[in-house]
Amino acid sequence: AYDIGLHGTVYLVNKWDPKQFDWTKKLADADYVGPTCQYCHMRGGHHNVQRFGTVYTSMGMSMADRGAPIWKEKRDRWSSVCDDCHSPRFAKENLQAMDESVKDAGLKYRETFKVAEDLVKDGV
Repeated sequence: AYDIGLHGTVYLVNKWDPKQFDWTKKLADADYVGPTCQYCHMRGGHHNVQRFGTVYTSMGMSMADRGAPIWKEKRDRWSSVCDDCHSPRFAKENLQAMDESVKDAGLKYRETFKVAEDLVKDGV
């Protein structure tokens, strides 16, 4: 997702330009043209890359926000990273869009599974 998103595209186009990404600097001192994976997932020097994830399994498709306090805490933490460069509204709207994507993906998964199940029942 990173590679095809705006942040990943900026990185892939500019990563060899030392004016855009000076790899001799520590991450905390760097002023990159766009965030690397480490900027968001290792913020503050933490090496647990899932620390800022909002979901954990199936590439983020199985555990959308379900209202539990742990999800609010994780989402607030996730939003705080986005707020480093974007408005608070940006993170909120993107989280809502991702929730809708998770719901849509879940529906499509169930539909696909049902088709496959019916094919097996029909002996295909």
